[in-house]
Amino acid sequence: MPECGFDAIDTNVLENQTSVHCLMRRPIAKRTIRPKVSTMPRQKSEAAAFLDIYKLTVEKKRLEQELEYLEQRRTQINQRLAVLDRQVDGLENTVEELRQDAPSPQSSDSSNRSEPPQNDIFDMLTLDY
Repeated sequence: MPECGFDAIDTNVLENQTSVHCLMRRPIAKRTIRPKVSTMPRQKSEAAAFLDIYKLTVEKKRLEQELEYLEQRRTQINQRLAVLDRQVDGLENTVEELRQDAPSPQSSDSSNRSEPPQNDIFDMLTLDY
């Protein structure tokens, strides 16, 4: 199976469905960033030192860009959470207003109301893919 960061796979459930396991990923906080290791040992020289400086500089730039992207994403998520909070507050206020405007259950005639069916049984549907 391809490696894409899945913690555990139940092969009995996912028989021949390797694309499904890539949807779940490990928590990012537990991973450490490892430096790339060259498989070919180099002699200590000025050129080798400059190559190492270049590789470290490229990695640093990549990590800074990734951090900038994560900060932008965090800002987007916080803005969306604020919008959701405002929407929830607005709907809660609407519910409260509707409760206050609705006649109390004691003053209305309960015999005119039809009770909704109490059938809590759901039909199960299985999809194979």
